[in-house]
Amino acid sequence: MSVSRIFLGLGLSLVVLVEAGCSRSASRQPVDTPPASEILDDILYEGRNKPRGTIWDLFRSREDQGQIGAVNKYIWNASLETLDFLPVQSIDPFSGVIITGYGTPPGGGRAYRATIHVNDPALDARSLNVALSTRSGPVSAATVRAIEDAILTRARQLRAQDSRL
Repeated sequence: MSVSRIFLGLGLSLVVLVEAGCSRSASRQPVDTPPASEILDDILYEGRNKPRGTIWDLFRSREDQGQIGAVNKYIWNASLETLDFLPVQSIDPFSGVIITGYGTPPGGGRAYRATIHVNDPALDARSLNVALSTRSGPVSAATVRAIEDAILTRARQLRAQDSRL
């Protein structure tokens, strides 16, 4: 019995030494990653030359600056600010999905979990879908509507602040 413990101890020691030796690899080199703007340009232009701007670009209409990918940046940021008491589990600004874990609002006793989907670049109520649930199941439609109203109100405030600049 004591011999098996000795072999078990030696085996575990050997595993620990091998793992420690693997983690000190001196051959690791930092990866030189290009900036996100260059990666985006590579995706957008696919090997073609990026078009250069001219003086006439000043007179052309601009795209909506309130857009991140395919979602509205004001609704996106307002969703994150309004539900900041919930821990973010997954976030994807390109598809417009925010998934949170359970969290308790300030002054509340019930834990909520939310899934937010911003599906349109317009600052519009149709652009926002919120699904709330508790540990015992989905919440009432009135609660979901109140959260959506709070997010949309905050989004309008953010847009108003942005337009003053």
